[in-house]
Amino acid sequence: MNSGTFKVTTPSDLEIAMTRVFNAPRRLVFDALTKPELVKQWLLGPPGWTMPVCEIDLRVGGAFRYVWRHADGREMGMGGVFREIVPQERIVHTELFDEAWYAGEALVTNVLVEQSGKTTLTLTSRFETRETRDSVLKSGMESGVAVSYDRLEQLLASQGGAGMEKGAGQP
Repeated sequence: MNSGTFKVTTPSDLEIAMTRVFNAPRRLVFDALTKPELVKQWLLGPPGWTMPVCEIDLRVGGAFRYVWRHADGREMGMGGVFREIVPQERIVHTELFDEAWYAGEALVTNVLVEQSGKTTLTLTSRFETRETRDSVLKSGMESGVAVSYDRLEQLLASQGGAGMEKGAGQP
């Protein structure tokens, strides 16, 4: 389902960039990145995971917290702090896992660009060392992100450009 639009690159020795084109306007993609009730539906990685905790205080200096739970009972938590928010265009935040599977904290930048009703999302993670970046690349996270982005595409399509906006579908 990835329609060939998911790409992973390494723009520098410290960064991983993941780009995906979604068939939806960027205001809907931005909502799906920032509203807990939507994030919980798509940001799940491989099958078998749910997100019982999804808290987002969407303001500069505000924090977010995610906890994923696997069907076998395992849990994985992470959080961060928002450093920059430009509605519908850019979100910059830190990322730190409870049980670190990579060293240090990452700085994550999401950029949304809309063209002809489609939105290109570029997520760039900047790590503290090249070794950390390389270990993340080898972790298999690319396939988990691809599955999550496919789920996001389905969510956006199911909303049909409506239903995700406040008041949509109401007379």
